Amino acid sequence: MSKGPISQFIEKHYLHFNSAALVDAAKGYEEHLLDNGKMMITLAGAMSTAELGKSLAEMIRQDKVHIISCTGANLEEDIMNLVAHNSYKRVPNYRDLSPQEEWDLLENHYNRVTDTCIPEEEAFRRLQQHLFDIWNNADSKGERYFPHEFMYQMINSGVLEQYYEIDPKDSWMVAAAEKNLPIVVPGWEDSTMGNIFASYCIKGEFKATTMKSGVEYMMWLADWYTKNCEGKGIGFFQIGGGIAGDFPICVVPMLYQDMEMHDVPFWSYFCQISDSTTSYGSYSGAVPNEKITWGKLDITTPKFIVESDATIVAPLMFAYVLGW
Repeated sequence: MSKGPISQFIEKHYLHFNSAALVDAAKGYEEHLLDNGKMMITLAGAMSTAELGKSLAEMIRQDKVHIISCTGANLEEDIMNLVAHNSYKRVPNYRDLSPQEEWDLLENHYNRVTDTCIPEEEAFRRLQQHLFDIWNNADSKGERYFPHEFMYQMINSGVLEQYYEIDPKDSWMVAAAEKNLPIVVPGWEDSTMGNIFASYCIKGEFKATTMKSGVEYMMWLADWYTKNCEGKGIGFFQIGGGIAGDFPICVVPMLYQDMEMHDVPFWSYFCQISDSTTSYGSYSGAVPNEKITWGKLDITTPKFIVESDATIVAPLMFAYVLGW
């Protein structure tokens, strides 16, 4: 496949340091797929609010990603952007805001993520209204689902279409729902919708068990990994750090060491985009070779790290893999 202008620009100008690492990692990703390997992408930070869906959705549609691990924030914030984009507020001078100005944003129901403010009523409460009905329906029937499955139900029901304020082709959650893409959401409780669901449980309106747990996510992931790791195996493309990456990568040492499944292969490609300092003991700042000692990566696993801003790097790498 001939490459488009973005890829051609990258290959011509990105020749050294982190830019060269970007190209090497993108070519490694491409080669992994050409060898019939599968790929997990993990989303930390606020990548959905950064509108990564503009490129990630097409990656999903073209089968360039086979499973996603993300925080609860990324799960919900892509949908929030879908239904409330016009009410978002950008604050380019966010570094200069005083405590009073921050308080004023709160008073006006804006929740700031760096330079972008998410509107509470149009985003949080709009989703809450429809998720309540879906949660209530499952709870009353004694049915249980994972957090992402409830989101898929909401998207596929069509109840949100009346609010769409961006092209749904730019929503990675819409693309994922259409394909029923596997997703794991470790620590989902640490999200706005997770907090809201917990509040209903505290008030006695729902049973906590209606929402499947993180342990059940790990059990499900263990089954998925063993069924999909044949051949070239499964690659690991990590955007940021934290639980979105650390949770799923641990499935391999769990299967090998704790389940004693000694024929389980390691992750067969690894790339991390991170601006975390290497390393003050953080997972985000660990170099890939450290993961060899934890039984996550093999000596021969292709390993890449791009130390830069993921909002710059990830769309460029996706563009290369897509041939743009």
